[in-house]
Formats: sequence, structure tokens, C-alpha cells
Amino acid sequence: MGSLYKDEQGDWITVCLKYLLFVFNFLFWMGGGVVMGVGIWTLVDKGEYLSLLASSTFAVSAYILILAGGLVMVTGFLGCCAVIREQRSCLSTYFSCLLLIFLIELVAGVLAYVYYQALSEELKQHLSKTMTENYARPGKESITQSVDRLQQDFKCCGSNNSFDWMHSVYIMSPEAEKRLVPDSCCKTITPQCGKRDHPSNIYKVEGGCITKLEQFLADHLLIIGAVGIGVACLQICGMVFTCCLHRRIKLDPY
Repeated sequence: MGSLYKDEQGDWITVCLKYLLFVFNFLFWMGGGVVMGVGIWTLVDKGEYLSLLASSTFAVSAYILILAGGLVMVTGFLGCCAVIREQRSCLSTYFSCLLLIFLIELVAGVLAYVYYQALSEELKQHLSKTMTENYARPGKESITQSVDRLQQDFKCCGSNNSFDWMHSVYIMSPEAEKRLVPDSCCKTITPQCGKRDHPSNIYKVEGGCITKLEQFLADHLLIIGAVGIGVACLQICGMVFTCCLHRRIKLDPY
């Protein structure tokens, strides 16, 4: 009688673990979609600003997130199959996939954190040089478009302020046609509106575009980190459930 009760109790625990893993895999699959969505959003939403950065760390973090999100969605499906089949080998493979994704997300999180710490200094050193030396230069069309978009989207002018453009290769060249700032600094863009740098005509933002772009990138990095931590917590739960179910199946004589 005691042995029968123990078997029934063991079956009940196994069934509970299976249901928990099913629920986990559904949440995990949804989490994978969120992770992939955040990665894509990071690259698509004003992704042209990446050409203004000195390093590719920000882009790499986003690509890693997209990869991890895709693996998460596939692994969530495989997890359901592993639970249904109740085979130790399937559960072991599923656990290995969870561990691999966890490590990938850990790398993305570390990259995002390290880049977050170095972001301000990189922008201060690189953005001003990029804007003054490469704007409207032959072969630098992507940078020119990125700078124009940056100044219009964030309503700013110059890396630190509008006076930065006085040292620009473009402004000092005949192509500028006596403009004081590029036309993209203007509140309302009209042909050669950059010839007048009065605050009523152009954006005068304290801190310039560096402050605006730094805040934009920092917000994205924080979202990347938060999503990564959230999904990583789900994965830890999934690995614990998988180990428990693996043990139950191993002890099951059938």
C-alpha cells in the first residue's frame, strides 16, 4: 500500500513538472519573440546612426539578441516535443540548448554593459570629428545622411553646439555657399537656410547632438539589458524544471 502511494505521488509530481515545462516553454517562446523584436527594433529604429559610432559593439549586441531570440523560439518548440516524448536524451539536448542560449545572452549583456560605460567618451571623441571632417565629403554620403537625420530627429545642431560647425571642412569649403551651419540644423528646412544661425532659425540645444544621441543609445542598451535579464531568469527556471523532470523519468521503471 505504501509502495502504491509512493508511485501515485511520483506520477503526480511528474505530471506537474510536465505542465510546468509546458507553461515555461510557452512563456519562453513568447520571450524569444520579444528578444528578437528588441534586436530588430534596435537596428531599424534610427539604425543609420550606427555609422556615426567608432565601434560596432552596439550593432553586435543587437545582432546577438536577434540570434538568441531566434534560438529561443526554436528551443521553445523543441522543449514541448521533449516533454511530450519523455526521453532523457531529448531533455538533455533541450537543457544544452537552454544553456547555450543563456551564454549567448550573457555575452550580449556584458557587451551592452561595457559599451554603456564607454559610450559617453566614445561620442565625445568620435562624433565631433566625424561631423566636422566627413560631413558632405565625397564618398561619405551615408555619414552625411546620418548627420542630417540626427540633427532633424533630435532637434540639435553640432556635436556640442552650433559653433562646432565653424571648424567643419564643409562649412569652410566653397560648396557651403557661405552657410554657417548645414541646412539640417534649421527648424524649417528651406534652401540655404543655414546661412542664418539665429536661435529663431536653427536648433540651439545645450549639450548638442552628443547629449541627445548618448541618451538615445543608453535607453536602447538599458532595454537590451532588461530583456536579456528577464529571459535569462526564465531560462534558469526552465533548466531547473528540466533537471527535475529528467530525474523523475530516470527513476521511472517504465
